[in-house]
Amino acid sequence: MIQVRISWMLLGIALAVDASGENWPQWRGEGNRGSSPTADPPVHWGVDQNIRWRVEVPGKGSSTPIIWRDSVYVLTAIATERRPPAGDALEDTSVATNRFGTGPKPDRFYQFAVLSYDRRSGKERWRRVVTEEVPHEAGHLTNTFASSSPVTDGRYLFVSFGSRGIYCLDLEGNPVWQQNLGRMETRRDFGEAASPALHKNRLVVPWDHEGQSFLAALDAATGEVIWKTERDEPTTWATPLIVEHAGKTQVITNGITVRSYDLETGKLIWSCGGQAFNPIPCPISRDGTVFCMTGYRGNAVYAISLDAVGDVTDSEHVVWSRNDTGPYVSSAALDGGRIYLTKSRTSILSVLDAATGRAIIDQHRLSGMNTLYASPVVAAGRVYFSSRDGTTVVLAAKDEVEVLATNELQETIDASPAVVDRQMFIRGEKHLFCIEEQD
Repeated sequence: MIQVRISWMLLGIALAVDASGENWPQWRGEGNRGSSPTADPPVHWGVDQNIRWRVEVPGKGSSTPIIWRDSVYVLTAIATERRPPAGDALEDTSVATNRFGTGPKPDRFYQFAVLSYDRRSGKERWRRVVTEEVPHEAGHLTNTFASSSPVTDGRYLFVSFGSRGIYCLDLEGNPVWQQNLGRMETRRDFGEAASPALHKNRLVVPWDHEGQSFLAALDAATGEVIWKTERDEPTTWATPLIVEHAGKTQVITNGITVRSYDLETGKLIWSCGGQAFNPIPCPISRDGTVFCMTGYRGNAVYAISLDAVGDVTDSEHVVWSRNDTGPYVSSAALDGGRIYLTKSRTSILSVLDAATGRAIIDQHRLSGMNTLYASPVVAAGRVYFSSRDGTTVVLAAKDEVEVLATNELQETIDASPAVVDRQMFIRGEKHLFCIEEQD
């Protein structure tokens, strides 16, 4: 671990995520619920309508943009022309795409970069290349080498490029520390994606892969490993949820088995089986209950009490569960006691009552949309669903389906939108869009 600078924080000073409406400090926003109590983005937009600015982002990434005050931050991986020496060339670089959608292994260096844009104009403020490496895995063709999203406490950015390192930068892009946790070997070379989670002075990094999986808590001031807990869990791509309950802070990880850990010690608090394969969605919580879900080779949505202790599979601590819906890639959004989610990778919408699991809207197909990777967001009494063909359907947040708008950007959307004030930020395959009502 290379420590660049640690004098920025005195011992004992806690980091805290600002919950004001002007910010979107992590990929699912305040509270990791995918909703904003204050934002009021446009209902209608298009390539020539309500686009405040559009900027081409170098390289590739499906990292969701985060927003702090007047800045927007995204991650990207930029392919270079530089190749490793002949003696160091990676094996099997000419292998064609296999039936699982994994492409040939990379044969060149990539720049792993953090970008900052001015929120008002879209002008690039700074660019920091934190490392330049040849990725050891190909990744799924719909994945990127920059699929994890950054998180900020309003003073520092925390970034995970997984096998390429964990980094802390200040908001001007200056390095503070870096940490290397090893190398992941993901299932079928699908690549990496989980984002780190921040709570006060601890950064939690998930490391589920085909080798020895673990969960690590780093000191946010220095990058030093505070604890590292081994996990019996194959590859996942799920970002942890950190939530305070009954005087204890729990780190909840989605997986084939959902688990909760004590943030202070890394010790297991409870576990619950029942999820499907390839877990990706981030847990969400409300009123002492956590909701976990999966949607590959089966569907599952579980509501689990945060009072749980030990193995609570099939116990009274499972408040309710369903096996008829559940997203594969996207996460759900939670707002006003309703859970908004889609089934597998399709546009089949369900809205569930968070308290009971009852279907308020039961498996309604949203027309005009294909495969969904991006997660929905809720703001100003509206729900926004974006699909991979660049379509965003806007619904009224009510007990029946009411489509308010169908908007097209004509660019693939995999990253989840972010909403602040009167703006929505959407990262497409090539561009970052700032969408705002234009007078």
